[in-house]
Amino acid sequence: MELKRVVVTGLGALTPIGNTVNEYWEALLAGKSGAAPITHFDASKFKTQFAAEVKNFDAVAFLGRKESRKMDKFTQYAMVAADEAILDSGLDFDKEDRGRIGVIWGAGIGGLETFQNEVLNFAEGDGTPRFNPFFIPKMIADMAPGQISIKHGLRGPNFTTVSACASAANALIDAMNYIRLDQADIIVSGGSEAAVTIAGMGGFNAMHALSTRNDSPETASRPFDKDRDGFVLGEGAGALILEEYEHAKARGATIYAELIGGGLSADAHHVTAPHPEGLGAISVMKSCLQNAGISPEEVDAINMHGTSTPLGDIAESKAIKEVFGEHAYTININSTKSMTGHLLGAAGVIEAIASILAIKHGIIPPTINHFTDDDGIDPKLNFTFNKPQKRDIQVAMSNTFGFGGHNACVVFRKMKD
Repeated sequence: MELKRVVVTGLGALTPIGNTVNEYWEALLAGKSGAAPITHFDASKFKTQFAAEVKNFDAVAFLGRKESRKMDKFTQYAMVAADEAILDSGLDFDKEDRGRIGVIWGAGIGGLETFQNEVLNFAEGDGTPRFNPFFIPKMIADMAPGQISIKHGLRGPNFTTVSACASAANALIDAMNYIRLDQADIIVSGGSEAAVTIAGMGGFNAMHALSTRNDSPETASRPFDKDRDGFVLGEGAGALILEEYEHAKARGATIYAELIGGGLSADAHHVTAPHPEGLGAISVMKSCLQNAGISPEEVDAINMHGTSTPLGDIAESKAIKEVFGEHAYTININSTKSMTGHLLGAAGVIEAIASILAIKHGIIPPTINHFTDDDGIDPKLNFTFNKPQKRDIQVAMSNTFGFGGHNACVVFRKMKD
């Protein structure tokens, strides 16, 4: 069986640095940080008092009061990003077979705020279980694709991938494979997360995972810098319309790029720490290249996982050198998490969007907040520090790695007939 080709025909984004794709892209090129003091709750007693929150978001204005009350924030974010991507794609679902259109979505945690608030309300009461009837439907991680499909009547494959911070990239790979195998013509795919909550911040602080640079939030996410001290928690959503190439061509769709491959692997090493030699990262990038049918020398750009953690940045840098050899020194590598913070289950898709737009516009967004080289990271690698760099990009890769040792990698190519 000959595999179908998969292309990107729509983009949607709701991020800490922009509430649309255009706003997000302009902020990336401007090197804008989305980190700021937390406004969602009183964080004055927390070790970390800042995050990369979505700003100026009005769920009622977009969804209406009745519907927004039925959804956790992670689903609200998903609905906004998916609708932007669908509008961008120019799809008219009334002219399509809705049974051939699916929604495959990623979320690492799901409705954390809903769970937190319901439990706190119960604990503060008299012991009588008065739970919201929407508690479970709001909380469960599969509700984002469920709500998207309900709104648009999409009856194809529908589920959520949960692989921590690799969830959205995992979703893109699953969606690609359904289309490749002719199980669907179109998949709305991406991820969303809304973990800037009391429980989210408290939990990550207890793990010593977050930066505590409260005096300078905007410079706290500093991947590959000697003085990095943890990641900045972010939130938001991103969506891609993935479509079978001949179907897209027949309807005259605008094609951003081709999704040519994906890889998955496990570190099988530690609950939260990467393998020190980057073995899982090496494996997933090699798998992705093989799946795409390309050589390492064809890759022009890599949006790294690059979370700004002491161990992770070193391990991933070693892995890139192992996979790409001398060619590693010619690749533009970057971490857009330096601006957006870490969107956990949504990270893979907003970083994929950055890679797709880098191909389209011929420019690499920067890795901001670099001040001091780390002796453990090869300074000859081009991390695109502090300002964007123009480049003709034919092939771009994006890495996402998650707690539990989950690794996902996707690769996009400039469209060829």
